[in-house]
Amino acid sequence: TQSRYNGPMTTQTSTEDQSWQRPINAISAVICVVVAVLILGPKPPGVAGAVDVSILPAVNASINATTTMVLLAGVAAIKARQIVLHKRLMLTAFALSAAFLMSYVTYHTFSVGPARYEGAYRGLYLFILLTHIPLAAIILPLALTTLARGWFGAIDQHRRIAPYTLGLWLYVSVTGVAIYWMAHG
Repeated sequence: TQSRYNGPMTTQTSTEDQSWQRPINAISAVICVVVAVLILGPKPPGVAGAVDVSILPAVNASINATTTMVLLAGVAAIKARQIVLHKRLMLTAFALSAAFLMSYVTYHTFSVGPARYEGAYRGLYLFILLTHIPLAAIILPLALTTLARGWFGAIDQHRRIAPYTLGLWLYVSVTGVAIYWMAHG
């Protein structure tokens, strides 16, 4: 059975924690800056519209929906003490989020412009969008930190932040689907 964690259980010191926290923060900051520049900055001539990326918002929403299901399955696995399954599911959720990020960056690199919501629920849409964006930036280092703590066996520290990571990650993935439905549906 897979009911017990087999790796080393440690109580890492803050110095050990920082050895991988700094690279996580740096990677997260670089990714956030790149995404912000792609969305807000000018595009080089000839890039916008050079590739048909019209299918990517639907792909991104599908990835977000799948991520939500995988995260919930990961929670069910850990509650059932299925540690190996939990690890696999959470790594799958992380891989899905990485695939989403690549698709999202591709879309915003080649799209002509952002989709605009013109429906009757503009206030709700803006609320969802304006909470989704900063939380999407926050979830990146938080998910990486949670993953690293679990990966390196800092289980107590992993358990301490995992519920917060899960809540934010679920919010970001669910609101990503909602944004797609509202802006593209």
